[in-house]
Amino acid sequence: MSQWDGKSKGTVLGYKIFVFLIQKAGVKSAYVLLYFVASYYFLFLKKSNRAISYYFKERLKYSNFKSKKMVFKSYYTFGQTIIDKISISAGMRNKFTYEFDGIEILKNLLAEKKGGVLISAHIGNFEIAEHFLGDIDIDFQINLVTTDLEHSAIKNYLESVTQKPTVKFIIIREDLSHIFEINAALANNELVCFTGDRYFEGTKSLSEKILGEEANFPAGPFLIASRLKVPVVFVYVMKEPNLHYHLYAREAVVKHRDEKALLKSYIESVESMLQKYPLQWFNYFDFWNQLKSK
Repeated sequence: MSQWDGKSKGTVLGYKIFVFLIQKAGVKSAYVLLYFVASYYFLFLKKSNRAISYYFKERLKYSNFKSKKMVFKSYYTFGQTIIDKISISAGMRNKFTYEFDGIEILKNLLAEKKGGVLISAHIGNFEIAEHFLGDIDIDFQINLVTTDLEHSAIKNYLESVTQKPTVKFIIIREDLSHIFEINAALANNELVCFTGDRYFEGTKSLSEKILGEEANFPAGPFLIASRLKVPVVFVYVMKEPNLHYHLYAREAVVKHRDEKALLKSYIESVESMLQKYPLQWFNYFDFWNQLKSK
């Protein structure tokens, strides 16, 4: 399937083990255990292996040997971002360092008092952005537009061991009531964040090339953002060595009501991030719709 099913892998027990290690022995001890988990995924998750291997081999043009090596590293890096997210949310923010690239864009956006649309992707670790943005001397509220399909047992467990997020969630609904919530948030000079790289079967999509191959993207974020007369910014939080994160903000400059141009600008932005951080593409499904017949 070229669309995502809305659910992530993992079990409550697995998360409990990692939380125990983080609390008792620190973040890097959990990284050690992660080698075994990444090895399991590498050996047994055949569908996601094929999908992520296609990304490395066919889209980034790596050799067979390098692609296999990068598949394992990808699982390991993804696991690190989850461990980091749990650690930071559980009160260990001081263990991590960060730097901003383009923070003036967000400051100027909020100064306009019109609210703003942020568009991110399933690369890096955007979910921890609020913990770093909180260090900036600006008053802001992030609203994350999302589906509500994550594994509820895992979600409930993590909520029991981590701090309550300050991010508000706007749930996408069939009756389109989320549109009113988005408009209300913007009217209150708040930030509304979408992810622009996963769509669901039966929803409207836009098609465009990314890394040289045609793929489908959810139409909603680009239709909404291109029609609202508010600033649009692409944002990413990328993991770097030694518990360090790099936060990027890039302003989208496109014509009003031109969702295709906005999508192209977004894709160029995502591609520039992947050039720097090829291991942090975390779409483990048939994104380019190339594997169904193989």
